[in-house]
Formats: sequence, C-alpha cells, structure tokens
Amino acid sequence: MKNPENLKYSKDHEWVREEGKKVVVGITDYAQESLGGLVYVNVPEVGDEVVATESFCDVESVKAVSDIYSPVSGKIVAVNELLLDSPESINEDPYGNGWIVEIDEITDTDELMTAQEYEDYCNTLSKE
Repeated sequence: MKNPENLKYSKDHEWVREEGKKVVVGITDYAQESLGGLVYVNVPEVGDEVVATESFCDVESVKAVSDIYSPVSGKIVAVNELLLDSPESINEDPYGNGWIVEIDEITDTDELMTAQEYEDYCNTLSKE
C-alpha cells in the first residue's frame, strides 16, 4: 500500500492527519502488516495526556502485544470505539476506519516525516 501524501509519519510507524487544530492518529500499513492480524486494541481514555514518542496504547496481534507510540504531544479528545469490537479494522483500512485517536493541543511535531521520507526510512529498515 502506498502511504498517503496528505499524512505525516513517525519513525515508530504511526501516521498523523491534520484536521484543523487537532490530529487523527493511527498506525501505518507497514506497521499493521508487520504485526499481523489484530485481535485486541487497548485504547486510551478521552482526556488522557500523551507525550511524543511515549506509549499511549497497545495492540494485540496473533504474533505479539505491541506498544503504540504517540507521534505528537497533546490531549486525547476522541478514541475510535469501532476498534473495541473490530480491531481488525486497522488491518483492513489503516488510513481510514482503522484510526486510533484524535489529539488536540498538539505540540512536538518536528520529528514527523513526509510520505516520501517515511518510505525511504522503511526501505532502510528492510535492508538491515
């Protein structure tokens, strides 16, 4: 899957879509592919504060439990309730219905990459 050009990306394989003064966050196609079939998502609470590069939730796949790291700092204003009953939505549509949270009061966006920078980054990982 091609990484959408309108998103920004973190080195921890999360994506960020700006929507006015807030952002929507999910994991990339690369991440969901690496994880395999997701069976559970432990979503955070609305109102939780998140810090860039720190874990804010975790996902359980058929392979392992993995932390998801916040690509920005801010306050969670919405969580994707669909994931509670259908965690596989992340596998099926990581850039659409598979979003995880919305974050407001955003800071620490300097480390985010463009789609091309992220693809280049992933290519270096596959060569290691």
